[in-house]
Amino acid sequence: MKSIVAKALFNSYSYSEYRKLVTDLLSEGKSTGDQQSESLTNYTSLNEARMNRLEKTIKISEDAIDKLQKLSNHYIWLVISEGWCGDAAQILPVLNKMVAGSNKKIDLRIVLRDQNDELMSQYLTNGGRAIPKVIVICKEAGIVRTDWGPRPKGASELLANYKKEFGVLDDKIKTDLQLWYLADKGISVQEELLDIMEKIKYNRL
Repeated sequence: MKSIVAKALFNSYSYSEYRKLVTDLLSEGKSTGDQQSESLTNYTSLNEARMNRLEKTIKISEDAIDKLQKLSNHYIWLVISEGWCGDAAQILPVLNKMVAGSNKKIDLRIVLRDQNDELMSQYLTNGGRAIPKVIVICKEAGIVRTDWGPRPKGASELLANYKKEFGVLDDKIKTDLQLWYLADKGISVQEELLDIMEKIKYNRL
C-alpha cells in the first residue's frame, strides 16, 4: 500500500497545477481521463465555471481554521479526481481554502483517477470508482490514517433516497444535487473533514 500511495504522490498535482491542466485540456476541446466525449468536455467546462465561482465565494469558518492550525502533526490530503466530476468541482475549492488556512499543517495534492488505477482500486465505494476520494496521510509516520468521500453525507443521502424511489439517477437528481451543494455552501465538507482530523488528533480513528 505504501508504494502505491508513494507512486501516486510522485505523480500528483498541486491545486493550481490541477486547475491549469484542466483549463489547458479544455482549450483543446478535451477533458481529463481515458474516455473523451462531447458530454465529458461539456461537464468539464461547467465545472470550470463552478470552481471559478466557488474560489471567490467559499468561506472557511474561523473555528475550522483554528482547529486545523492546532493539529499536532502534518498531513497530506491526497485527492483522487477528474476534471469532469461534478462532486469534485464542488469539493476541491473548499479543501483548497481549508488547506490555505491551516498554516501549512496540511498539503493538498491531486491525482487523476484514470491514471492511478492501483490507488483507486484501494478506495472503491460499494465496489465502484466514485470520486472524489480524500486520502488522509500522516507525513511524520508516512501512513494513511483514513479516507473520505466521494461526497458529504447529506448529498449521499439525497442520491440514495432518489434512487430508492425512482430506481435511476437521472438529470433531475443531478440538478438537485448541484442545488444541494449551492445551498450547503461547503459547510458539510468542512465539518466532516474537521471531524476526521479531530478524531485522528485524539487517536479516535
